[in-house]
Amino acid sequence: MIDQERIARAVREILEAVGEDPERQALVDTPKRVAATYAELFSGLESDPREDLSVTFEEEHEELVIVKGLPFSSLCEHHLLPFIGVAHIGYIPRGRVVGVSKLAKAVQVLARRPQIQERLTNQAADLVYETLKPRGVTTIFRAEHLCMSIRGVRSPGTTVVTSAHRGVFETDPDSRSEFLALVGRD
Repeated sequence: MIDQERIARAVREILEAVGEDPERQALVDTPKRVAATYAELFSGLESDPREDLSVTFEEEHEELVIVKGLPFSSLCEHHLLPFIGVAHIGYIPRGRVVGVSKLAKAVQVLARRPQIQERLTNQAADLVYETLKPRGVTTIFRAEHLCMSIRGVRSPGTTVVTSAHRGVFETDPDSRSEFLALVGRD
């Protein structure tokens, strides 16, 4: 359970540590608002993304299925700043498919945890591969990291691209090429 009262106390401490007055009218409710925001942003810690993929449908489709452009946001675990982007997931089913909205929900659950993009990309691939048991799964995540954009090197617009391949996508260059051609380089 996310302890919002404790988060609010910590935010109050941060405000004081940077020289602000947490009793100033505009800041009085800030600790509560930040606590509620963190509860939402870390809600994936309290959810199991496998539940979203537990309902499948028998379908004799055994060709590539792609869900392209799934928006996501997560918090970088190193700076607790957002990274925001899109995910592309492709899989080759073995006679069972999942509702495409369920893939979006699963990505959201995984993203709503302290993360790094590389782990998030692998977790999404592993989740689909282990839960749906397809012939293969491949994922590509593209995101801008605010820890790079607004601090440190201050390089806004820089995009990080990560990928993960399981099953046939590891061994068959044609399957991987088909996925990449259909997803494009946006």
